[in-house]
Parts: sequence; C-alpha cells; structure tokens
Amino acid sequence: MSVNIRHATLEDIKDILAFINELAIYEKLQHEVVATEEILKQNLFGTNPYAEVIFLEENQNQAGIAIFFHNFSTFLGQPGIYLEDLFVRPNYRGKGYGKKLLSYLANLAVERGCGRLEWSVLNWNQSAIEFYKSVGAVAMDEWTVQRLTGENLKKLALFKP
Repeated sequence: MSVNIRHATLEDIKDILAFINELAIYEKLQHEVVATEEILKQNLFGTNPYAEVIFLEENQNQAGIAIFFHNFSTFLGQPGIYLEDLFVRPNYRGKGYGKKLLSYLANLAVERGCGRLEWSVLNWNQSAIEFYKSVGAVAMDEWTVQRLTGENLKKLALFKP
C-alpha cells in the first residue's frame, strides 16, 4: 500500500470542493457552503493565494485533506499555521491518516519558522477532541471565536469615526 501527501494544484479544484462539501455534511453545516470552483481557483491559486491545500492519498486515491494558512502571533513574534479544515474520508479512518496530516503540518510549521499550529473544533465532535488530545493539543477553553460575516461585516466596513 502506497500512502503519500502532496500539495494540491489547480487541477484539483473539483476534488477540493468535493472534500469541503463532505466535511460540511459531516459537520451538519452544508447549508453554509457557498464556495464554488471559481471562488476556490481565485483564492487558492490566483495572484494572491490565501491558503494552501494538501491531500493524503492511499494508492493514488484521495483519502484526506488539510486546508491551512499562515497567521501571526504577536506574543510569540512569529508566524503560525492555522488549520482551517482537516478531513479524512470515513472509509479511510482508523489508519492514522489524520495524525499523518497533522504531523506533516507540524513539520511544515517547524520548517517555516512558525511558533505554533492551531485550529478550532466543534464542541460536539468528541472523537476529534480526543484525537487532538492524543497528539498533545491543548484546548484553549478561555478563548471564544468571534466572527463577522455577510451584512454585519459590510456594516462594520462602512463605519466612519
């Protein structure tokens, strides 16, 4: 059996969107997906790419995906990697592929001089939380995620002091 990790290319757009939709279904959030192939092309492979994508493949079949981008820690004074999505297809789970993807990202973070690798997890996803604890991740329970989208984002963007 051959298992490898590779960086996605523009030719992978359909597969990236398929994984995003599979993850959204798993998280019961498919109603929130508005991404299209065109949006992904522009934002992942356009003039100014905002994120990177890696695939884990088993015998040349896509088994898992990680979508990530750089952020910055002012406290550390270093960049970090933020893992937006990690998903292993159900029929490939239990083989250590999630850990393999995280390990790859940890190695990438070290190579790029990053001070941390971080992500969010839905509080009901107990199996993921236990998995993350098993690799040494620490929950940041004192922090809550804040988000502006849609009309609220546009409204704040128009604020004039």
